[in-house]
Amino acid sequence: MRMASILSIMIVALSAPAFADDADLRKQVEQINSTYVESFNKQDVASIAALYSTGGIFVNQFGPRTDIAQVVESTFKAGFNHMESKVDQVWPLGSDTALGMGQVQFTGKNQSGASIEAAVFWTATYVREGGKWKVRMLTGVPKPPQPAK
Repeated sequence: MRMASILSIMIVALSAPAFADDADLRKQVEQINSTYVESFNKQDVASIAALYSTGGIFVNQFGPRTDIAQVVESTFKAGFNHMESKVDQVWPLGSDTALGMGQVQFTGKNQSGASIEAAVFWTATYVREGGKWKVRMLTGVPKPPQPAK
């Protein structure tokens, strides 16, 4: 019984730094997400592109793209000018790599002035580059339409 208690205490003691690191990582990923949203809503393409690592990739239903600024500009040209995003989960994969998952809602107006929107699930791989967390790969998958009532 005493051995089990000692093992439990050791596990908790050794796990505490991991929990702190996980919380710090989540905070950093949420900061990247907030900066992405703020930059998108200001239509600041350069700031969004700066969030990606060297060789960063964006993947959607049309395939992988490495020309991040052009992808973002195309989104603005399509009429999307506002986004809201949230981070649902974050997982460390090592000291310099992590995964994140969340949801995003885009809204705007198309060329004829009609309201448009898109709801997307996203996943991201983050790497530490130059001491900062950056997006290495961001994948967006459209949410399926809601069933008619």
